[in-house]
Formats: sequence, C-alpha cells, structure tokens
Amino acid sequence: MNKEYNFKIKDREIGPGNPVFIIAEISANHNQDFERAKKMIKIAADCGVDAVKLQTYTPDTLTIDCQKESFVVRDVNPEWNGKTLYQLYEKAYMPWEWQVELKKIAEECGIILFSSAYDETSVDFLEKIDIPAYKIASFEINDIELLKKIAETKKPVIISKGMAGLEEIELAVSTLRENGAKDIALLHCVSAYPANPEDMNLSTICDIKERFNVVPGLSDHSLGISASITAVALGACIIEKHFTMSRTDKGLDSSFSIEPEELKQLVKSVRETEKLIGKVQYGILSSEKGNIAGRRSLFAVEDIKAGQEFTIENTRCIRPGQGLQPKYLLEIIGKKAKKDIDRGTPLNWELIDKNN
Repeated sequence: MNKEYNFKIKDREIGPGNPVFIIAEISANHNQDFERAKKMIKIAADCGVDAVKLQTYTPDTLTIDCQKESFVVRDVNPEWNGKTLYQLYEKAYMPWEWQVELKKIAEECGIILFSSAYDETSVDFLEKIDIPAYKIASFEINDIELLKKIAETKKPVIISKGMAGLEEIELAVSTLRENGAKDIALLHCVSAYPANPEDMNLSTICDIKERFNVVPGLSDHSLGISASITAVALGACIIEKHFTMSRTDKGLDSSFSIEPEELKQLVKSVRETEKLIGKVQYGILSSEKGNIAGRRSLFAVEDIKAGQEFTIENTRCIRPGQGLQPKYLLEIIGKKAKKDIDRGTPLNWELIDKNN
C-alpha cells in the first residue's frame, strides 16, 4: 500500500507501519445507564485501547414503530429475536445528550471518542460536538445519501463491509471519495452476532488492501480474541471489538462482546503480534551474536607452518563461526600459509598467500 493512504485521527497515525488502532465498541452495552457508560470508557482506556466508539441514532432515525412481520427480528440473536426493530432500538440507543460528556471523559483519559452516524441528523449532531472521525456501520454501507453527507465533512471515515458484495463496496468507496473523503479505512466484517469462525474468511483483509487502496481492518463479532490477533497478522491496521462490563448483564450486545480482562488481553496480544511481525530483516541480529559459535567456518585443525599448503587434512569447516565462511574452502585448498598457524586458529585472508 502506498504511504499516502495512511491517515490521522487527531494525532494518531493509522495505517501500515503504525501501531494497530484498537477500538472498543460500546454499542448497546451501556444498558442506557449513563454512569455505566462513563465507567466503560475509563475501563477501556485503562485496558490500553486507542479509541472508544459510540452509536448515534434513535429508533425514529432508523425505522418506524410497526408491528408487521417485516419489522420483527428473527434468527439473529437470542436477545433480539421476537422484538420489532423499533423495540430493539428503543432499548439499545444511547441518548445523544450523553455524548458530549462522554467525549470529554474519553479525552481526559487520553483516548479518542468517535461514533457511527446513521442518518443526516446524527451527522449534524456529531459535527456540532466535533468528533474527529466517522464510522459507517455495515448495515448502512448502501445508504448513498448518508455516505455523501459524511464524506462532505472531509473527516476520516471507517466503514464496515458486512454483507456487501464487491459492487456495493466499490460504490460506497467511490461515493466517499467523490464527495470529499480522502481518508478511508475499510473493515472486513461478518454481520452475524456472534460470527462463526468458519465464516470469518480473514484472508479477505489482504484483498481489501490491494483492491480498494484503503487502510484495511477488522470489525470483529466473533467470540474471543483469536480472530482479531489473526487479522493483525494478515495486515489489519484497525481492530474494532464490542466491549461490555460483563456478559452476565444480559445486555442486547453482551453475548458477543468481550469483558475488561479480555480487552486488556486483546491489547496486549495485538502489541505482541506487532513486534512479532516487525519488518523484513536478513542477517545476524544483535540478539543472535552470542550464538555465532553455533555456525561453521574454516579453521586450521593441525599446526601449519609458513609456506605449507592448506589441505583437506589440515583445514576443515567446523564450529565455531569465527573464521572464513565455508564457501571459501575449495579456494583455499592448495594455497600456502603466510605464517605459522596453530591448530584451532580461525582462518582469515591475512593468513593466506593468495599469490600461490
């Protein structure tokens, strides 16, 4: 990926070559308790995340209050099934007036707070409180007018692909770019709650980077942290993970969210994985120098007098690796010693008469 596709959210550089941007998604796990939401932000910061993310909508900005079967949730999540969409969002949404104070708390904790916008009114509100970036949920990737509105803010955009096919993703990315968004990240995402391991197809992350020329990442709805760690190894520059105080709370999103200790382990594992990936490197590292004795090199294995020829009897390739490299063995055989050489001496070119 070209360096130009890296971008900043506030002072945080995001993209290849930078630390993975780890987002704790609060979603509906605030359980409509303001004190709980504040506590979650502080705990997430203590766990080492880079950002927390909110969702800015109301039931009326997402749907209508209708009892018809089309509006009833089926076969998605046990906590959601049987509710109408309006009932679900009525229980899940975060009051907008909280978000000003929560943003302040996050900044005091040294982390970034931003939000998913779900309609034009939410974009207007988020602009008023000056959030530094926008998230577009996978379910909104086909809302072209919303994408245009967000792009026009010219702020960084992180978008989840979810159920979208290639044509939908191409349209979404081109819409964002054509309407002013220069800084775009595209997150691989399986819009199932929870997502099954066999459905994750994390290899898609590599394709996202090359195909769309965006910063790639993962919005992880699977259980545990294995998928997120694997995604980082495959090149994900952003990890978004749902976070809850406790899955026993039976919140709407808690069943597929991670708890504080798991979030802390996620951050730790991602940072370790970054170190393991490192950079392209060949040759001896400083940490390997103590093991140079384990390599082979050319040594005198008998006493050799000045003017005496090197032979396969008096010269061998043995450990340690302090002499000439083994590839020079046949070049040395038949040449003469410049000076007396004791048995056990590592050979170097100063000991060898190259003119003979």
